Amino acid sequence: MYPRIGGASKTDFVSHVAVFVTAGSAEEARRIARAAVDERLAACANVVGPVASRYWWQGRVEDASEVLLILKTRADLLEALTARIRSLHSYTVPEVIGLPISGGNPDYLDWISDSTASPSSTPSSPSPPSTPGNDLPQERG
Repeated sequence: MYPRIGGASKTDFVSHVAVFVTAGSAEEARRIARAAVDERLAACANVVGPVASRYWWQGRVEDASEVLLILKTRADLLEALTARIRSLHSYTVPEVIGLPISGGNPDYLDWISDSTASPSSTPSSPSPPSTPGNDLPQERG
């Protein structure tokens, strides 16, 4: 677990993270999303894009159209998720940034925990929260 931003107590910690990943295409982002969720390294994934990116690479400024992938998971799975993304990603240095979730809907945070793998076993298939407007993956027709 990671310390909560601004936390003053040893028991004040962040148990969940939102992970940002950029990919070169929607296909690549969806492939990474499928692996992360199917392997229970993340509870859910959002594929957003395209996004316009501007960054330094090999000594010069680059502009690119990329796709943003947002994953929600437990903080203790960030290292394993990062390793899995690196194994699947086409970039030499893929962006994998874990941002602490310092609060939110307790039912949703519990759902993230229940939907991701425990270190010792894989949980049964949990039901998603039944709240309107959630960002869970859904079939689209």
